[in-house]
Amino acid sequence: MNKLEQLREMTTIVVDTGNIDSIKRFTPTDATTNPSLILKASEQAEYKHLLDEAVNKAKSVSKERKALLNNILDQLFVNFGIEILKSIPGRVSTEVDARLSFDVEASISKAHHLISLYEKAKIPRERVLIKLASTWEGIVAAKTLEKEGIHCNMTLLFSLPQAIAASYSNVTLISPFVGRILDWHKKNTGKSSYAGYEDPGVISVKNIYNYYKKFDIKSQVMGASFRNADEILELAGCDLLTISPELLNELSQMEGEVPKKLDAEKAKLENIEKIEVNEETFRWLLNEDQMATEKLSDGIRKFAEDTVKLEKYLISSYNL
Repeated sequence: MNKLEQLREMTTIVVDTGNIDSIKRFTPTDATTNPSLILKASEQAEYKHLLDEAVNKAKSVSKERKALLNNILDQLFVNFGIEILKSIPGRVSTEVDARLSFDVEASISKAHHLISLYEKAKIPRERVLIKLASTWEGIVAAKTLEKEGIHCNMTLLFSLPQAIAASYSNVTLISPFVGRILDWHKKNTGKSSYAGYEDPGVISVKNIYNYYKKFDIKSQVMGASFRNADEILELAGCDLLTISPELLNELSQMEGEVPKKLDAEKAKLENIEKIEVNEETFRWLLNEDQMATEKLSDGIRKFAEDTVKLEKYLISSYNL
C-alpha cells in the first residue's frame, strides 16, 4: 500500500478544498471548506451554476443590498456543501463569516441560517459541521449550537488553551493548525526548515491530542493546514486529518511504511497536568502566546478579506 492508503487505516481522511473534482478523485470520508477555498472555486467556470442558483434564490427573499449579499454568500457556501456531500459519505464543514468572530449572537444566528438552508435541501444537520473561529466568543457560540444538535468544528486553533476551552463547549471537533504555526516560527526564529518530528505545528497538535485523550475529552482532533507530507505523517493516528488535494496526491505516490505516531492509549500514560480555563485565563494565556495571538488575528483577517473579495466578485459579475 502507498502511504495514503496506510494512513486511511489509522486516521479519518478529510479533503480540504472547494474543488469537487478533487474530492471525487480522492474519495475522502469528510470535506472542509473555508471562504478562501470557496473564492478560488467560484472563479472557475464549472461552478458558475452554483453562483447563479445562489443569486436567484437570494433575490427571491432579499431586496436590500446588504441582506441580499449576506443571503447570496450563505446560499453559495451551502450550494458548494450540497455538491460536496454528493461525493462523500460523511460531513462537510461550512464556515461562519469570519467578520462575526467576536459576536456570539450573530454567530449563532448565522449558523442557524446555514443549517436551515441545508435542511431545506433535505440535508440532515448530522452531515454538516459549522466552522467557527476559536475566539472566546466562537467557543461560547458553539456551546449553544451543540446543545441544539448543531455540530461545530472549531477552526483557527493554535494553542492548548483554545483547545481546552473548546472542550468545555462539547464541540464535535477541533481543527488545530499545523502549517501556519510552522510559518510563524520560520518567520520569527530565522530557522528555515524543521524535521517533521521537531515541527512546532506538529508538536502543538500532538500536545493537544495527548491532552484530550489523557482526560477522556470526547471532542475529536482534526489536524489541519499542512505545508508538507512530513507534517501529515508525523500525525498518523490523529482522529482526523484534513489535507489539500495536492498533498493527498503526493502521499498517494509515496511508498514505505507509515508508523502510527499518535495513540489514545499511550496518551493516557503521559504525565500531563490538567489546566482549568475560564474566560479570564483563556484571554491571558492566549495573550501570553505571541504566535497563537498573531495567527488567530491574521487568520480571521484573511478569511474576512476573502469574503469581501467574494462579495465584490458577485457584485461585479451580477450587477448587484
